[in-house]
Order: sequence, then structure tokens, then C-alpha cells
Amino acid sequence: MKRKTIATLIVLSLCVMMSAAETFTLVLDAGHGGKDPGALGKTGREKNINLAVTLAVGKLVEQNLKDVKVVYTRKTDVFVELSERAAIANRAKADLFVSIHTNALPKGAQGRGSETYTLGMHRAADNLAVAKRENAAIMLEKDYESRYEGFDPKSSESYIIFEFMQDKNMERSVKLAQLIQRQFRSSGRVDKGVHQAGFLVLRATSMPSCLVELGYITTLSEESYLLSQKGVNELANSIYEAIKKYKATQQ
Repeated sequence: MKRKTIATLIVLSLCVMMSAAETFTLVLDAGHGGKDPGALGKTGREKNINLAVTLAVGKLVEQNLKDVKVVYTRKTDVFVELSERAAIANRAKADLFVSIHTNALPKGAQGRGSETYTLGMHRAADNLAVAKRENAAIMLEKDYESRYEGFDPKSSESYIIFEFMQDKNMERSVKLAQLIQRQFRSSGRVDKGVHQAGFLVLRATSMPSCLVELGYITTLSEESYLLSQKGVNELANSIYEAIKKYKATQQ
């Protein structure tokens, strides 16, 4: 009887271990938050749009992909340092990291559509401008100069380091980004394409990762869409469908 009990416990333990090994961990990162509002529209704030879409993506995953564990870098309006966002993903041993943001343009400029970035070369001036804006959040952190080894988010020279980085996850990151853009296109969004830029939040993660720019908060029609429940639902569904398709390719 004792041997039977031990055998049963061993089998149950193996089942638990196999189940744990099969768990796919997804980290969802709502950009900005708390004292860092991100880009500003006429009435909206980037941090709120990012959070609304992130939570909607997470809900879809949790409801439909039972073997996926969802970890959030934030679920409320709080400030989370860029280094900590990456650390959360690394501690969770995540299989995928998706950072969600909202784009902006200088006053008077108009823009429409969604685009997705992976870490990499960023020679295009527009790509560098987006990276500089998103990376500027580190200036709200204490001792950022020493913590980020002298990195200056406003200096083009600081981005030279990315030219020498080899991202072993680049192929998978690009695959995910392409799937996201394909879903955006299918939903009727203007497809702004897949790009590479030096985002600090992607630099420190040790898994395939990408950063999504949902739309332009500084363009009135885009802002209205981003703030609407219809917009949140459609954008979230596109990202969810892309994650689902990506995961299927990794099995």
C-alpha cells in the first residue's frame, strides 16, 4: 500500500512538472504610467490608452489561451521604471514580452495607423525620434545616469551601442511584429509597418520582444478612436490574435 502511495505521488509530481514546463509565459507592458503620462492628446493621455489596451489583451489571453500565464508590468496607474519592466519579464522567465504604447507627432503634423518595433538598427530619423521619446521616461528615475551607464535618451551618440548588439531573439521578435501588423491591417488599420529602433525596455529583456505603437494621439481622429471602446477592443483583439498565431508557430 505504501509503495502504491509513493508511486502515485511520483506520477502526480511528474504530471505537475510536465504541465509547468508546457506553460507559456507572456509579459504585457503598458507603457508609461503614474507621474509619466507619456504623449498627450487634446483630452487623452498615452498612459491611460496603453493600460486600457494592455488589460484588454490580457483578458482575451486569459479567457482563451488556458496554457498561457499572463504577467503584467502594471495593472494600475503607477510609475514603473524601464529597467524594472524588463526585470519583471526576466524574473518570470517569459517566453514573450509585448510593450504597448501610443504614438505622437510634433504640433501640426498628422499621422494615422499602427506600427510595431523590435530592437535593432535605427538609422531612419523617424525611428530614432520615436525611440528618443519613449526612452525619455528614464529621466524620471533616480540616478538614471549611473543605472543606465551614462545613456542619454536625447543624444544620438548614445544609440551607437545598439549597432553592436546581437539579438539572438531577433528572428522571433520580427515574426511576432509582422503578425501584429498583419492583424492590424486585417482590422482596417493603416499599416505603418515593422521597424527597428533602440528602445531601452527591449534592450534588457532576454526573450523575443516587441513594442507596439497603437496610433497617433496627436491626430484628432486617431485620438477619438484610441479613446473609444471600439478602438480599444479592436486593437486588443489584433494583438491577441497575433500572440495566438505566434505561439502556435513555437509548438
